[in-house]
Amino acid sequence: MTGIRSEVPSPPARIADLWFAHNELVVMLGGAPAIAMTVERQTMSPWMYRLAPALNKAVQLPGTTPTAETLLASQIDLVFATPALSGLDSYRRAGIPAVAVDFHDAAGLLRCLDLTADVLGTAHAQDVVKDYRAYLDETLNLLSSRLGDFPDASRPRVLHILSLSPLKVDGAGTMIDEWIRLAGGRNAAGEIQGSKRPVSFEQIAAWNPDIIILGGMSGTPEASTAGAVWSSLAAVRTGRVYRNPVGVFPWDRYGTEFALQLRWAATILHPDLFRDVSMAEVTQAFYRRFFAYDLTDEDARRILAAQPPA
Repeated sequence: MTGIRSEVPSPPARIADLWFAHNELVVMLGGAPAIAMTVERQTMSPWMYRLAPALNKAVQLPGTTPTAETLLASQIDLVFATPALSGLDSYRRAGIPAVAVDFHDAAGLLRCLDLTADVLGTAHAQDVVKDYRAYLDETLNLLSSRLGDFPDASRPRVLHILSLSPLKVDGAGTMIDEWIRLAGGRNAAGEIQGSKRPVSFEQIAAWNPDIIILGGMSGTPEASTAGAVWSSLAAVRTGRVYRNPVGVFPWDRYGTEFALQLRWAATILHPDLFRDVSMAEVTQAFYRRFFAYDLTDEDARRILAAQPPA
């Protein structure tokens, strides 16, 4: 995705996936059995390991930059990593194919899926990408048909909080900003650029968002040190603070569950317009269709509540 060409085995037999978000893409495309090393851990992403038990055979790396010697010793024949990873050049010099993967919006996600399917080299991966594109288009059309005439000035101001301690939010130019807009909201932190931006509770009070969405692993508001400020916020006073679902990967971050996040966020921001949407049923259908996994009713409930498998 950076323009650097790599000659890769077809199909790769032993993959080291060094970007957390990308592991979900490989799993969805049927490549989990080929992942021999991963930065994902079962404690971090228990649903990923539940849906792709082949990952239990992979080495769970303690960091994101293993040495080339470590990869060679494990007979890794392909590395997926973000372009910013400092070890990429050393892997290539050692003769290990290294493919840079990255995305910051839906269009980039689709390009990354296309590239990953090409690298995995299976008809199944190509079919899943084609089906996912159709599903995402269907989702966007659903949202557009119901929100198209909704005036911008009437759209709720939404603040997405990644973590409470330290306090970090997601601003403009991010995938988070994209799903807020597509789901019919305005990013209350839109005046700042980028994700994971540190802010103060005083700044949040100045924004005074209508809706607050807490990242699935952000902790609890009660643990914050600014209880008085928190309780004065409009979203808190009106009971419009929501925990974001967490599935194979946190829905609100960078992954294929972006399509689910859009539907969930729309039901949160505009419940009257999406009263007929059952997110439990939508979630079960999505996992069956794209991960070949049948979630129980309890599984779906736990994912929507950002809880790990029972």
